[in-house]
Formats: sequence, C-alpha cells, structure tokens
Amino acid sequence: MEYRREIDGLRAIAVIPVILFHAGFEHFSGGYVGVDIFFVISGYLITTIILSEKEQGKFSIINFYERRIRRILPVLFFIVALCVPFAWFLLLPSDLKDFSQSLVAISLFSSNILFWLETGYWEAVNELKPLLHTWSLAVEEQYYVLYPIFLMFMWRFRKRWLLVSFLIIAGISFLLAEFAVNNAPIANFFLLPTRGWELAIGAIIAVYFFYKKNIIRSLLTHKILNEIAGLIGLGMIFYSVFFYTESTPFPSRYALIPTFGTGLIIMFSSQDTIVGQLLGNKLLVGTGLISYSAYLWHQPLFAFARHAFLNGPDLSIFTILILITFLLSYFSWRYVEVPFRNKHKYSRQFIFITAIIGSLFFIGIGALGHFNNGFDKRVTETGLTIKELDERTRVNHGLSKICEGEFTLSEDCRNSEDPEILIWGDSYVMHLVQGVLASNTDAKVIQMTKSVCGPFFEVAPIYLPEYPLKWAEGCLEFNEKVKNWLKNSNVKYVVMSSSFYTYLDIENTSLLYQDGQIKKSEMNLVVKEFENTLHFIKSLGIKPVIFSPTPENNREDLGKCLVRAEFFNRNKDECNFIAEESSRFMGIVVHEFLQRIAENFDVIRLDNFLCKESKCITHIDETFIYRDKGHLSYEGSAIVGRRMNFYKLITQKKID
Repeated sequence: MEYRREIDGLRAIAVIPVILFHAGFEHFSGGYVGVDIFFVISGYLITTIILSEKEQGKFSIINFYERRIRRILPVLFFIVALCVPFAWFLLLPSDLKDFSQSLVAISLFSSNILFWLETGYWEAVNELKPLLHTWSLAVEEQYYVLYPIFLMFMWRFRKRWLLVSFLIIAGISFLLAEFAVNNAPIANFFLLPTRGWELAIGAIIAVYFFYKKNIIRSLLTHKILNEIAGLIGLGMIFYSVFFYTESTPFPSRYALIPTFGTGLIIMFSSQDTIVGQLLGNKLLVGTGLISYSAYLWHQPLFAFARHAFLNGPDLSIFTILILITFLLSYFSWRYVEVPFRNKHKYSRQFIFITAIIGSLFFIGIGALGHFNNGFDKRVTETGLTIKELDERTRVNHGLSKICEGEFTLSEDCRNSEDPEILIWGDSYVMHLVQGVLASNTDAKVIQMTKSVCGPFFEVAPIYLPEYPLKWAEGCLEFNEKVKNWLKNSNVKYVVMSSSFYTYLDIENTSLLYQDGQIKKSEMNLVVKEFENTLHFIKSLGIKPVIFSPTPENNREDLGKCLVRAEFFNRNKDECNFIAEESSRFMGIVVHEFLQRIAENFDVIRLDNFLCKESKCITHIDETFIYRDKGHLSYEGSAIVGRRMNFYKLITQKKID
C-alpha cells in the first residue's frame, strides 16, 4: 500500500481538536468530531489493506489480527497499566469501582457497551472517567473482528457486490443513527451499529480506488477539481470543529459534514494539491504519527487532574497537561508503538501470548476492584474509611429510591396516610425532603418525583440529546397522574422545584404538549405554562410553594470536592465558590424565570441562605451540603432545612 503523508496529517487534524475539546477550550466546541474523522480513515485504510492482499492472494486473517494487535494493544496496555496506581491514590470507591469495570471491558473489547450502560442521570460525569475514551477503540476493535470475516464471505460473489453491500450497510446504519438520536441518544453515540456508516464511508472510498480506477483517475486529472474538493473537505471539518457544540445531536445527519469532508480529502487531495501539501507538512505528519498515543494519553491525564484538584484545573493547567500529553506520546510511540510493530524484534507467538496475559491481568485487577467495591474499606488520615466518606455523597432520593421514577402511592414515598404536603418535581425537589422533615419532625409528606421531569402539567421538555421525545411523553404521563391525584387529595401545600434549565435552554429545548403539539422553547412560553400549573393548584384550594435550585459552580462536582478535601486532609473551604460563578451558570435564564414567577407566587431562594458576601458555601462545619454539582446531600438537606426552617416557610408564608 502506497504511503500517503496527507493521511497522517489528517490524523493530526483529528486528534488535536479532540484534545482541546476535552480540555475545555470553548472555541473547539465541536472537537469531538475528530473521532468521526478517525473512523473514516480507519475504514479506508483497513479496507485498502485487505483488498490489496486479497487481490494478491496473500490475505490471512491471522496476519490481519496480528497487525491489529501490534498496532493497538501494546501502547494501550502500557498506558492503562500506568493508570492503575494513579486510580488507587486519586479515585473514590465509586469511581475506582467504575475504573475497575472499565479495565475488564477494555480487555474484552466492549468498553463502549459498558459506558453506554452506565451512563445515566446519577452516574459520574464523563470527564472524570480516565478510560472513557476507549469507547472509540472498542468500536474499531469490534469492527476489526467482524469486518474481515464479512469481506471473506463477500469475496465469494462478484466484486461489484462489495460496493453495493457497503452502500446498503452504510444506509441502514445511517438511518438507524437518525432514528436513535431522538429515541436512544446514548446508545446512538457509543455503539457500532450507529457508527458503522462512518467506517463504511472510508470503505466505499477504498473500493472506488480499487475497482473504479478509470473513473477516479479521469476525475483526478482535473487539478482544479482536486483543489476545490480538498479545500471544501477541509472547510467542512473546520466548520464542524468550531461551530458544533455538545448539544448538537450526534451522530446524525450532522456527522455527514465532518465525515464527508474527510472523504473528500482522502479522495481528492495528494502531495500535488494545496490541502495535500498542507496536511503533508512535517509538523502535522509528525503529530499524526503519534496521534494514537496522544489520544490514549490525554483523557487519563485530564481525568486524574480533575480528581486531584479540589476546584478543578483551569485552562493554564490544561495547557501544561496538553504539552505533557504530546511529550509522553512521543515517548510511547518511539519506545512502545514502533518496537512492537517490528516482526523481527517480537515474534507473532510473543505478541499473541503477551496480549492474552495482558488481557487476563487487567480482567483480574478489574474484577478485584469491582468485587471489593473500589476497596472502600481503606482508612483515611482522619480515621474514617473511604466508604464512610463516599457515603456522604450518596444519591439523595428523598424518602426512597422507589419514589424517583414512576408514579406511586407506596408507603415508602409517604410518612402519613393523610399527608398535608405534596413534594412534586424532579431531583431538585427530591433533595428537599429531608430538609422539610428536619424542620418539623411531625410534617406529613408524600413524595411524587421523577428525575429531570419538572412540575408542569401541560408541557415536558424534549431536551436533546439527553432527553428525547419518548422520555418527554413519559414525563407528561407522570404529571397527569399527579394532577388527577391532587383533585381528590387533602393536601394543603405543594412544594415544587426543578433545575428548570431543561425547560429554558432555548437553543436545545422544544416543549411537548399534552395534545401532542411541539413548540420551540422560549421564556414567555415557559413562564405561562408554569403559572397555569400554579393557578390550577390554587384553584383546588392548595398553596403552591416553589423552591429555587441550589447555586452551582459549573466547573466542579462539589460533593466529590468535599470528599477529596477530607480524604487528603485539606481545607474544605477550598470547595466554596464565588456567587458570580453560580449566576453565570444558572442566573441569566433561571433567575429571570424565578423573578417573574415570584411576582405572583412564593419562591424560596436557597441561594439567599447558601451565598453571602459573594461566597457560596458547600459545607457547614463538618456537614457536607452538596452531594454533587447541584444536589443537596441527605445531611446537607437536613441542616439547611433546619436553619432555614423549611416547614415554616412552606406553611406560614402568605400569598397576596
């Protein structure tokens, strides 16, 4: 296979935005498309190699797997092994257990499936997972296992069926991605069936180069066409890198821009074109050569830094980490990647035995961490076990986990047969339950809550990519049941809260109505619908009371910050944050919304208690107020509820 410098340069164009995106550089908001560029390149190169060897009668599936193992596993295992001691010292038990599970999944080529299954509302944020990036390797590894077998099967038929089969597979995979982006967005992001069309684009290009040479060469003789196509392709990649955001539904039709752009460069650019010469310069080619190592290094460095810094590393720290990433990448490329590709230095037998031993080793370590719950019995300097510290940030479900998702009148979700207070909304009202009970132990409450489902009777948010249409329909159904229950209840007060942001994020939210209408979200519409809900409650002779969400620091998981401060015997005040940071995150839209609601209804502002003199507190003495970025811990809810006297605020405050 002829070496193409511009392909290595294209690898550099792929990996640099990925790293800058994960480091938090806002201008590279679509940097994640670098993974899609890699998929197209991989589809092209692997297909080219296999077809070339098949044509020469030299293809061997054992040789193919040997090359893939030499390419992927040595440096992967090397870097993962170095991650293990850092995980031991820096990760809390729940995170260490997740890390242990990922060790097993990596060894079984299934980390994409693991991260799909464990990604949920209460799970650790992705940026804190040191091995999250291996999901894309798992996609490629699954492709490497299945693809050569598929080609060997297709080879029995006429070669023209290769292109047809690739087009059919690409079409089915793309349509599946278009469906899943609204119905199963997490699976859509992580799994091979919805990513396969990106790999197929590269495969289709390879087939054309092999079997449609006359057509391609007739096109490639037109230099102007080559130049224009290459420039358009590069422009498509840059557009997606700089203008896409995390809220862009992906992969979907939006992924056509970076993938088609990559395809245009592969097809039309060479060292005779401007784009080919640009991508073929020494700096980009050198970066491309170490791009695999750079991709492997950056996520563990960033994730462990986020665990080590109580307030999260700033951009200056990330800049240093990026430089370290490329230094380590050169080292691992030079002394691990290159030597293990040398068949004269390491035999096939050695490679396969090493791969098996390495896989079994990581499976063993991972299983040990999983079954020991992240080794949560280790004792900290303060004499507490890590489990005891981690327990302080357990999920605050209110009365019971049973009350979190489905409508229920279970005894677990009430403390009286004749409740006077209904607690209704999403997780931002769940975490108030302990505060209400702590402020009056005789309070009679019933909890009706559903995560990310705010207290609106007529609308629910279609918030892409996390909460699609199907989820919104379930939210409306839940709240309709609450409404019908209220009509026949004896409660006197309805306590309501939400983050409200999923309803007010105008860029990403549409509102689904009970009658099936869908309207684009905007402030006046959300205010109107919430006030309609409040007026209906009042019409039943029941007093609605709205609690604001807690102030948040957009950079840091405050609960983990507090645990790490305790674990490392550092001052927990380092976890406190500036009130302006909370305003920037929530204030502009949510605070405006609450101010408008407060003109006619009771709104209890938690930030008035938690933020004083421009500082927002995260703990009171030894009590952790927060369990994560924005939810109160069980103990935090209780102490805030007592200090603010939630029960008095709910029952005695008057409405004009």
